[in-house]
Amino acid sequence: MRWLIFILLYILIDLYAFQAFRTLSKNFWLAGIYIFISIAVLLVFIYTLSNMDRSTGIATREMYIMGWFLVLFVPKLILIVVLFGEDIVRFILSIFNSLFGESTTYEMPSRRKFVSAIALGIAAIPFASLIYGMYKGKYRYRVLSYTLEFDDLPEAFDGYQITQISDIHSGSFDDASKIKYGIDLINEQESDVILFTGDLVNNFASEMKPWTGLFSSLKAKDGVYSVLGNHDYGDYADWSSQAEKSANLESLKTLEAEMGWQLLLNEHKFITRGEQKIALVGVENWGTGFKQVGDIDKASAGLSSDDFKILMSHDPSYWAERLKKDSKNYQLTLSGHTHGMQFGIEIPGWIRWSPVQYRYENWAGIYKEGNRVLNVNRGFGYLGYPGRVGIWPEVTVIKLKKNK
Repeated sequence: MRWLIFILLYILIDLYAFQAFRTLSKNFWLAGIYIFISIAVLLVFIYTLSNMDRSTGIATREMYIMGWFLVLFVPKLILIVVLFGEDIVRFILSIFNSLFGESTTYEMPSRRKFVSAIALGIAAIPFASLIYGMYKGKYRYRVLSYTLEFDDLPEAFDGYQITQISDIHSGSFDDASKIKYGIDLINEQESDVILFTGDLVNNFASEMKPWTGLFSSLKAKDGVYSVLGNHDYGDYADWSSQAEKSANLESLKTLEAEMGWQLLLNEHKFITRGEQKIALVGVENWGTGFKQVGDIDKASAGLSSDDFKILMSHDPSYWAERLKKDSKNYQLTLSGHTHGMQFGIEIPGWIRWSPVQYRYENWAGIYKEGNRVLNVNRGFGYLGYPGRVGIWPEVTVIKLKKNK
């Protein structure tokens, strides 16, 4: 039934969008090519999703099929918005003409070619952007740097630098040279510590094995620390038994240890400079609508509100629901998870928009609530749509300063 509804909706949208082509050209062969491509894409997409083996996870080929479906479908949505606007105008004109014009019969004005041409021109923008996102945008790493001031930062940590990465999703990677470039970019920041905020894999620990050599090369003075994201638990795959699923998670933890990363599982560690210290607090995943095993009380047991704390929580909704109001005063929280939906528009000082903002209040960048700060990293990798448009893969560099 769900496929029947999807097919009917797809056909209706496709037929409506087709009007833009027919207005500009009545060529039989062009119409045939359009119809053939539309049917072929639909059939391949349905076949792929219906036969996807969740015991092995989503393959690169399957992601590209989904990507090309979006490349061809999203522009049609743009077309129907423009055409629908024209149809409203045509309908109003037809009513006006039938009431006050010379003709007493109802007649809908024909479509205007220039409107269809404009619609196709606008639709070409997401068409080209989605293709660019799949082949270039997903590896267009950028470094975002922030300087954050805190009244209660210990003097010894004035100027302390953090590099944050998140959402690696190693099961999606398909270009080792690009990944190496991203890792080199992280190391070039020469930060005091590297913090990874979850989702190392899509589902399976084995996805990370081809990449452990590269990610083992991440180096920082105080080491690399990490937490788990919702995908790391293997909840989105089919397992033959609970024991197999548990073994997968243990393999992932072992891989992180072999890479030299220190995984924080509802616990904290201290970083010291002389007699002064700050606490790195790591909680397991806690998200609205997702796995909720994060335990901030356990992770911060023994800490006081006076301790300066850097908290790693994969899902930013934990900050919104609990952390920003907690009496223990978590000065800086680092999260990821949203990916910025891998699609949006960001022009610094002008606009920052992504559809994911209608799901998450805190979805990308810096947020402040009193003396508490949250940074949501847009992610290093990608998942589902094998690309990024407007929301590029991110390496965050944060310098801590003592407020003088």
